[in-house]
Amino acid sequence: MQDTTLPKTLTLGRPDDFHLHLRDNAALSAVVGFTARQFGRALVMPNLKPPVTTVAMAAAYRERILLACGANATFDPLMTLYLTDNTAADEVARVAESEFIYAFKYYPAGATTNSDSGVSALKNVYAVLEAMQRHGVILCVHGEVTDPSTDVFDREAIFVDGALQHIVRDFPALKIVVEHITTKEAADFVTAAGPNIAATITPQHLLYNRTSIFTGGIRPHLYCLPILKRETHRQALLKAASSGSSKFFLGTDSAPHAKNAKEACCGAAGCFTSHAALELYAEAFDASNSIDKLDDFASRFGAAFYGLPRNAGTVTLQRETWTPPDDFAFGSEKIVPLTVGRSLGWRMTDL
Repeated sequence: MQDTTLPKTLTLGRPDDFHLHLRDNAALSAVVGFTARQFGRALVMPNLKPPVTTVAMAAAYRERILLACGANATFDPLMTLYLTDNTAADEVARVAESEFIYAFKYYPAGATTNSDSGVSALKNVYAVLEAMQRHGVILCVHGEVTDPSTDVFDREAIFVDGALQHIVRDFPALKIVVEHITTKEAADFVTAAGPNIAATITPQHLLYNRTSIFTGGIRPHLYCLPILKRETHRQALLKAASSGSSKFFLGTDSAPHAKNAKEACCGAAGCFTSHAALELYAEAFDASNSIDKLDDFASRFGAAFYGLPRNAGTVTLQRETWTPPDDFAFGSEKIVPLTVGRSLGWRMTDL
C-alpha cells in the first residue's frame, strides 16, 4: 500500500550547480539546455582543450555558452580559470575585478579528464594561492593524489591528509571548495575545518557505491573520478549532505562523454546527470528521510558561500515514476546518461 503521508510535490528555490562540465562547440550545444532548464546558475569547469587559463579566454567561453543557451534563456554561467604551474599571480587581480569569474580550479596533473595541464607540484602555485587569499578568490580543488603507486580508492583520503592540510595550514584565510567529495575522511575534514572550507557532493556519490560499478557486469556509465567508494563512505556523504550544514552543497560534476568513449576498452571517466540532476538528488534525500533538507543544499548554501543572492523563482518536483531516455544526441554522436536502464521516482515539472 502506498504511503499517503509522503509529500507528492516538492518546491525548491531555483537551484545552482556549483560543479559542471559543458565541453564546447557541438557538445556544448547538446547539453547546456538540460542545466539551463533546472538551474539558475552553474559553475563551469575550465578543462577544455586548450584549458581556460585567462580572463579573456573565460569571457569568450562564456559568450559561447550564452549563445548556445539561446536569446531567451535566463541561465547564468559562472566561470572558472584552470590553475597551472605557469599561472601568473597578476591574473588573480584580473579575476577579482571581473564580474563573471568566481574561482580557480586546481587539478593535480593527470588526475582526471583533460588534467594534463594541471599542477605538477603544490609549491609551484604558492604565489598564486597567496594572491587568491589576498584578493578573496575561491580555490576549487580536485582532491586526489596522482602517484600511480597509490590505490585509486585511497587517492582522495591521502590528498586530504597531505596536500589539502598543507594548503589550509599555509593559507588559513583562503576560501576552498573541495569538489565532488567521495569519502568519510573528506566529509569529516570539511566539517571540522573553519567556515572558509566547503565541499560539493554529486548525485552519483550519494546514490551508488563501488559495488554498483560491477553489479550485473561492468557499468561504464557509473565510472567517474574520484571513483565511487565503499558503502560506509556513501552513508557518510548522505549524512553530511542532509545534516543542514552550510558547508555542503550541490555540485553535479555532470561530465558528458560520447557513448563510444565510455563503452570502450579504456573508457572515459565521467557521469552525465544534467538531464535529471534534481530528480537524482531528490531520490537520494528522499531515501534518507531528509527531503526537507534538499532546498538548502541545492538552493541556498552554495550561493551563500560564493557570496551570491538566491536565484529568483522556484522549481517543482512531483512524485512520479518515469524512465529517462537511454541516450541523447551529442553532436554527431550519442551520450548515455547515468540513469540508463532505470526509472526515477521524482520528476521536475514545467509548471
